[in-house]
Amino acid sequence: MSKSTPTTPPLDREAKRRLAVIRHVEEASGDVAMSCRYFGISRQAYYTWYRRYQAEGVEGLRTRSKAPKTCPNATHVEVVGKIIYLRQNYHFGPEKIAMYLKRYHDVTISKSGVWRILNRLDMGRLPASQRYKRHDRRWKRYEKQLPGHRVPARS
Repeated sequence: MSKSTPTTPPLDREAKRRLAVIRHVEEASGDVAMSCRYFGISRQAYYTWYRRYQAEGVEGLRTRSKAPKTCPNATHVEVVGKIIYLRQNYHFGPEKIAMYLKRYHDVTISKSGVWRILNRLDMGRLPASQRYKRHDRRWKRYEKQLPGHRVPARS
Protein backbone atom coordinates (compact mmCIF):
# COMPACT_ATOMS: atom_id res chain seq x y z
CA MET A 1 0.00 0.00 0.00
CA SER A 2 1.32 3.40 -0.91
CA LYS A 3 0.77 6.37 1.29
CA SER A 4 -0.87 9.27 -0.44
CA THR A 5 0.75 12.61 0.15
CA PRO A 6 -1.54 15.58 0.52
CA THR A 7 -1.54 17.42 -2.78
CA THR A 8 -1.52 21.18 -2.84
CA PRO A 9 -3.90 22.83 -5.25
CA PRO A 10 -2.27 24.30 -8.35
CA LEU A 11 -1.20 27.94 -8.29
CA ASP A 12 -3.77 30.48 -9.32
CA ARG A 13 -3.17 32.86 -12.18
CA GLU A 14 -2.00 35.76 -10.02
CA ALA A 15 0.50 33.58 -8.11
CA LYS A 16 1.98 32.36 -11.41
CA ARG A 17 2.38 35.97 -12.55
CA ARG A 18 4.14 36.89 -9.30
CA LEU A 19 6.47 33.93 -9.65
CA ALA A 20 7.24 34.95 -13.24
CA VAL A 21 8.15 38.48 -12.10
CA ILE A 22 10.49 37.15 -9.39
CA ARG A 23 12.15 34.68 -11.78
CA HIS A 24 12.56 37.40 -14.42
CA VAL A 25 14.44 39.58 -11.93
CA GLU A 26 16.58 36.68 -10.71
CA GLU A 27 17.41 35.08 -14.06
CA ALA A 28 16.97 37.55 -16.88
CA SER A 29 17.57 41.14 -15.89
CA GLY A 30 18.77 41.39 -12.31
CA ASP A 31 17.36 44.92 -12.31
CA VAL A 32 14.28 45.21 -10.09
CA ALA A 33 13.18 48.69 -11.22
CA MET A 34 13.34 47.81 -14.93
CA SER A 35 11.51 44.50 -14.43
CA CYS A 36 8.78 46.19 -12.38
CA ARG A 37 8.34 48.81 -15.10
CA TYR A 38 8.16 46.05 -17.72
CA PHE A 39 5.49 44.09 -15.81
CA GLY A 40 3.60 47.21 -14.73
CA ILE A 41 3.89 46.76 -10.97
CA SER A 42 5.35 48.87 -8.19
CA ARG A 43 8.69 48.01 -6.62
CA GLN A 44 6.96 47.98 -3.25
CA ALA A 45 4.65 45.20 -4.46
CA TYR A 46 7.62 43.28 -5.86
CA TYR A 47 9.53 43.39 -2.57
CA THR A 48 6.41 42.31 -0.63
CA TRP A 49 6.06 39.29 -2.92
CA TYR A 50 9.81 38.58 -2.76
CA ARG A 51 9.84 38.59 1.06
CA ARG A 52 6.90 36.16 1.11
CA TYR A 53 8.61 33.99 -1.51
CA GLN A 54 11.78 33.80 0.56
CA ALA A 55 9.89 33.02 3.78
CA GLU A 56 7.21 30.60 2.53
CA GLY A 57 8.29 29.55 -0.94
CA VAL A 58 5.81 29.36 -3.80
CA GLU A 59 2.88 29.05 -1.35
CA GLY A 60 3.61 32.59 -0.11
CA LEU A 61 2.71 33.98 -3.53
CA ARG A 62 -0.92 32.87 -3.37
CA THR A 63 -3.61 35.52 -3.17
CA ARG A 64 -4.47 36.31 0.44
CA SER A 65 -7.62 37.62 2.02
CA LYS A 66 -7.70 41.36 2.62
CA ALA A 67 -10.22 40.97 5.44
CA PRO A 68 -9.00 42.12 8.85
CA LYS A 69 -7.88 39.36 11.19
CA THR A 70 -9.58 40.96 14.19
CA CYS A 71 -12.38 43.44 14.71
CA PRO A 72 -11.85 45.44 17.90
CA ASN A 73 -15.29 47.09 17.76
CA ALA A 74 -17.24 43.84 17.47
CA THR A 75 -20.00 43.18 19.98
CA HIS A 76 -18.78 40.96 22.81
CA VAL A 77 -19.78 37.30 22.79
CA GLU A 78 -21.52 37.63 26.20
CA VAL A 79 -23.74 40.45 24.89
CA VAL A 80 -24.64 38.45 21.77
CA GLY A 81 -25.52 35.51 24.04
CA LYS A 82 -27.84 37.73 26.11
CA ILE A 83 -29.50 39.04 22.94
CA ILE A 84 -30.12 35.47 21.73
CA TYR A 85 -31.45 34.44 25.14
CA LEU A 86 -33.90 37.38 25.32
CA ARG A 87 -35.10 36.74 21.77
CA GLN A 88 -35.64 33.00 22.21
CA ASN A 89 -37.15 32.99 25.70
CA TYR A 90 -39.03 36.30 25.90
CA HIS A 91 -39.63 37.04 22.18
CA PHE A 92 -38.44 40.64 22.63
CA GLY A 93 -37.89 42.88 19.62
CA PRO A 94 -34.68 44.86 19.00
CA GLU A 95 -35.86 47.98 20.82
CA LYS A 96 -36.99 46.11 23.91
CA ILE A 97 -33.78 44.02 23.96
CA ALA A 98 -31.66 47.22 23.79
CA MET A 99 -33.71 48.78 26.61
CA TYR A 100 -33.49 45.62 28.75
CA LEU A 101 -29.71 45.33 28.33
CA LYS A 102 -29.25 49.00 29.23
CA ARG A 103 -31.51 48.85 32.29
CA TYR A 104 -30.58 45.50 33.83
CA HIS A 105 -27.09 44.73 32.51
CA ASP A 106 -25.67 48.25 31.98
CA VAL A 107 -24.81 47.37 28.36
CA THR A 108 -25.36 50.14 25.82
CA ILE A 109 -26.19 48.89 22.35
CA SER A 110 -28.38 50.53 19.73
CA LYS A 111 -31.61 48.94 18.56
CA SER A 112 -30.20 48.86 15.02
CA GLY A 113 -27.15 47.00 16.34
CA VAL A 114 -29.41 44.43 17.99
CA TRP A 115 -31.43 44.16 14.76
CA ARG A 116 -28.24 43.50 12.72
CA ILE A 117 -27.10 40.81 15.16
CA LEU A 118 -30.51 39.10 15.03
CA ASN A 119 -30.57 39.20 11.23
CA ARG A 120 -27.04 37.82 10.98
CA LEU A 121 -28.13 34.87 13.14
CA ASP A 122 -31.35 34.31 11.10
CA MET A 123 -33.51 35.38 14.01
CA GLY A 124 -34.86 38.50 12.29
CA ARG A 125 -38.54 37.64 12.34
CA LEU A 126 -40.39 35.71 14.95
CA PRO A 127 -42.74 32.94 13.84
CA ALA A 128 -46.37 34.08 13.52
CA SER A 129 -47.33 32.18 16.68
CA GLN A 130 -44.81 34.17 18.76
CA ARG A 131 -45.38 37.65 17.33
CA TYR A 132 -47.10 40.37 19.33
CA LYS A 133 -50.76 40.72 18.47
CA ARG A 134 -52.75 43.87 19.17
CA HIS A 135 -55.60 43.51 21.68
CA ASP A 136 -58.29 44.34 19.12
CA ARG A 137 -57.08 41.49 16.90
CA ARG A 138 -56.25 39.10 19.71
CA TRP A 139 -59.83 38.36 20.80
CA LYS A 140 -62.70 37.33 18.60
CA ARG A 141 -66.19 38.45 19.47
CA TYR A 142 -68.80 35.83 20.02
CA GLU A 143 -71.28 36.42 17.21
CA LYS A 144 -73.92 34.29 15.56
CA GLN A 145 -75.65 34.65 12.20
CA LEU A 146 -79.17 34.81 13.69
CA PRO A 147 -80.08 38.01 15.47
CA GLY A 148 -81.28 37.48 19.03
CA HIS A 149 -79.28 34.29 19.53
CA ARG A 150 -78.26 33.97 23.13
CA VAL A 151 -75.41 32.22 24.87
CA PRO A 152 -76.85 29.23 26.73
CA ALA A 153 -77.14 29.81 30.46
CA ARG A 154 -75.24 27.64 32.87
CA SER A 155 -77.23 25.37 35.08
